[in-house]
Amino acid sequence: MSGQPSATGQLPMRALGRTGITVPALGIGCWAIGGPDHNLGMSMGWASGADSATAIAGLETAWELGARLFDTADVYGHGRSERRLAHLVAHVPREQIVLSSKVGYFTGTARHGYDPAHMRRQLGQTLDNLGTDHLDIYALHHSDFGADDRYLQPAVEAMRAFQAEGLIKAVGMRGPHRFAPDRLATAPDRRGDKIARFRAVFDAVEPDVLAVRDNLLTPTARSEGIFAFARERRCGVLINKALGQGLLTGMYDPARPRRFPDGDHRSRKRWFTPDALTVLQEGLEELRSLVGSGSADLISIALWSCLDRSPDAVVLTGFTTPGQVRVNLTSLRDHPRPQILERARTIMAAVQARLDDTGEVFLDETTAPS
Repeated sequence: MSGQPSATGQLPMRALGRTGITVPALGIGCWAIGGPDHNLGMSMGWASGADSATAIAGLETAWELGARLFDTADVYGHGRSERRLAHLVAHVPREQIVLSSKVGYFTGTARHGYDPAHMRRQLGQTLDNLGTDHLDIYALHHSDFGADDRYLQPAVEAMRAFQAEGLIKAVGMRGPHRFAPDRLATAPDRRGDKIARFRAVFDAVEPDVLAVRDNLLTPTARSEGIFAFARERRCGVLINKALGQGLLTGMYDPARPRRFPDGDHRSRKRWFTPDALTVLQEGLEELRSLVGSGSADLISIALWSCLDRSPDAVVLTGFTTPGQVRVNLTSLRDHPRPQILERARTIMAAVQARLDDTGEVFLDETTAPS
């Protein structure tokens, strides 16, 4: 792992590509603290992140333990996540905290989420919600720019204007992914090539930062490709879902499956169902025999697996309680031997293949368990 321990704790430092932003290697993802929510006709939030006082306490704990980058979005609780983060922003030096947010998933009454006038209004609202006059990173949250990409160039021009005005410092976008509604509305054999789509959007946007999903359940070839791509172009990388939204921590028990209420995105994902959790548990038991039996042992190997992907990457860890923040930010310990990391990836790659055999990740919300 590159970098030296930070002045605020034992987290090593990372430089985000060419952005000039240097932060501790573990940052905080603020999706979950937006609480339960709906968007685009789907459950899009976290029921377990509903309590405001707990969320704010978790953010304060993260700061005390050395985290300095906090990533949110306008659609996380429709501003609730940003407003909760504002409680921390108001009490720390602005030059020491790195704020990242996103635009595009919430449309409101605009013609499209990337209508430039809508983007400017959303940025203004985000700045008001966070209590700041600028963002360090502002990202395009998805790659659907309307019919014939009619909003792609206008969205890029809007982002560059925001930069020129000093409202944002770096422009971000997501790595290869699919727009959430398309997963539900389009059959797998009718979906386009998401890698080709990503490259086309990347060439138009020329981002400074990429947001990439990566964890022990991500196929190695996919990870190696996107991180090599980012290095070649001197892009910083924010790695999200490093703990598989909790699946890699051992917190879900197939014998006692959770019932996710309306507004919780996990209600529409197959990997949170008992059958999938049984497959996952078998893999985690094998992983425990390799790295240790505690949750912190699992978290440590999961985070190291991501941190080793790229020297220009910062790993985001989400939370709903201060206790989760504390474990996540204090679990790195000594760097595992390369053989251990490779074995861990091999074990979980087999789990990922078995999970894929259970069917599409996304369930139809009309038939998802409640």
